[in-house]
Parts: sequence; structure tokens; C-alpha cells
Amino acid sequence: MKKIVYSSWLLLLVFSCKKDPQVILPGQTTPYNLTIPSSLPKLVIPSENPLTVEGVALGRKLFYDNILSANNTMSCASCHQFKNYFVDSNKAFSVGIDNIAGTRNSMPLFNMGYAKNYFWDGGATSLEAQVSGPITNKIELHETLENVVSKLQAHPQYPDLFKKAFGSDRITTKHLFYAIAQFERTLISGNSKFDQWRKGLVQLTDAETRGMNLYNDENKGDCVHCHTFGSTFTDFEFRNTGLDSIPVDKGRGLITLNSADDGKFKTPSLRNIAVTAPYMHDGRFLTLQSCVEHYNKNFHYTANLAPELKSKLKNRLSEQDVQDIVAFLNTLTDAEFITKSEFDRP
Repeated sequence: MKKIVYSSWLLLLVFSCKKDPQVILPGQTTPYNLTIPSSLPKLVIPSENPLTVEGVALGRKLFYDNILSANNTMSCASCHQFKNYFVDSNKAFSVGIDNIAGTRNSMPLFNMGYAKNYFWDGGATSLEAQVSGPITNKIELHETLENVVSKLQAHPQYPDLFKKAFGSDRITTKHLFYAIAQFERTLISGNSKFDQWRKGLVQLTDAETRGMNLYNDENKGDCVHCHTFGSTFTDFEFRNTGLDSIPVDKGRGLITLNSADDGKFKTPSLRNIAVTAPYMHDGRFLTLQSCVEHYNKNFHYTANLAPELKSKLKNRLSEQDVQDIVAFLNTLTDAEFITKSEFDRP
């Protein structure tokens, strides 16, 4: 969903999601056994919101429930669709409940627990905090948190589900955020052809191997400085990648109010990149080839251009180089991810 972050709800998020102990007592919930592939680092889970079977199940139900929207017609899953790797059907912009299109591309929801900040501009500082954004955004679900809590409290099932997860049938925004964040932390993707190659289970083609080498070559692709190789495939930092001479969308600058951050957006993971088109915060590139060509020769020299690009010569990659890098990027698709029924609608 498109993330336009306003200071008013940011203050609410910080206030609502401050750390305090849960009311549940030891033994009342069942610890959730989250398996992390060897290709990914250890996932640090906040002590104030541990994963439980009951919490994850509640978060999953909420994620797919239209009750979170003002007119009960859309859910989180409307713009983050499981079979599309939790993006919106290859659309540049999703359309909210009032038939208004957003201005930013729907981000895929996997390996979110590793991120430092959330949304393209980093307007939320935790997975729990980001839950409020799409619910209250006027061009997304266009609802108020008060109304959501009221609807959930009056629902025949939710009070009991919240009690099982958090020890109380009095529903709060904090526990709403906690539950959805728990489910989202379980969306782990790390079993691509690349991962299988690292385990010695498959072989890369010659083109894929050349592309991998170009990806890591500082004088060629040099993708590795931003999209860290071999793990999350991102460092989660914010950069201006020269999409426009003058940023149409100030991105990170809207959050920090620092002009040095204008046009900076979060570096996305390249995992599953071949199946999550279109690309960039505004979905302007329809193919991986056009995306790679941007970094090869089409970027603009803006005042705050990412240092990794500012030092690079244009046209340093041949057509074959570009094709080989795309071949490597295709090895990062985890086909198993969208077969896991525990991620689908309950």
C-alpha cells in the first residue's frame, strides 16, 4: 500500500507502541517456532511482543479482514497479495476504498523483521508502528483506530481471540498492532535457487555466474554496496538514486524535513525481485532490464546522489552485462514462499 506519512499519526504511533509488558502470564500462550533459513541472519524479536501461536493466528486473521477499512471492503491483503509475494498484482499504484490511487508502489512483505524502518520513506520505526499507517491513511483504508477497535470489540469472535493472544478481551490499538506485526514477522523468504546453489544443491548457469560476478564487481554492477550480497540483499538504508533531477516525491525528506534527504527512498530487498515488478517507489520501471539500465546509464546527477552512483561511470555495462545481471537476479526468486498455506487467507 502507498505510504504517505503524516506527523500527526507518527506521534500517535510512537505513543501507542511504546514498550510496556504484556498482560499475559507465562504458560497462557504457546511459543511460535519460527524457522529461519541458514541463508538469513538471526531475527531479533522484540521482547515486549514475542511470537506466539495465538498472536500469529490473530494477526493473520486481521491481515485478511476487511473490518480494518472504513467501508469494510478492503484489507491489508487487498494491496499485499500472498500469491503475488505480497505486492499488488504488478500495479504501480494501488487504489484505496474511495477509488483514489496512491502515489507509491506497494512494497512486498517478506523478511520484514530485519528492517530498521518501514515504508519507502522510513516513516515508521518498528513493525508494530507501521500497522497504523494504511489503516488511517485517507487514500488507503481510510478508517480511524477508534472505529476499528469498536468494530473488533463488537465482533462475535475477536474479543475471545485477543484474550487468547494477550490475556484480555478488552481490545486495544497496541494489541492490534502487536498481532499483525507478529504475523508479518513470520513471512520469511530464503529458499531461492541462489540459496540452493550456496548449499551445493544446484548449479548456476554460465550467464547467472557472470551476472553474480558483475553484481559484486565494484567497477561494473557494484550492486553489492546497497543490496548486500548473500543474505537480506539490502542494507535497509535510504538513498537518492538519481531517478529525477528534481525529486517529484521528496521521500525521506518528508519525514526528516532535511533537504539533504530529498528524493531518498529505502533500498528494497532484491529477493524475489523478478516477480515483484514494477520497480522503484513509483513503479516507473516495468522490467528488470530497464531498472539495471537506469543504474548503468540513465541516472541523474542530483546534489545528493548516492555516493555509490556518483563515483560510477555511465555506460560501464555492455548489453550482455545487463542481461547477465538480470539472469542472476532471477535466481533470487523463492518459488516455495507462495506455496506456504500458513501465509494464505485463514
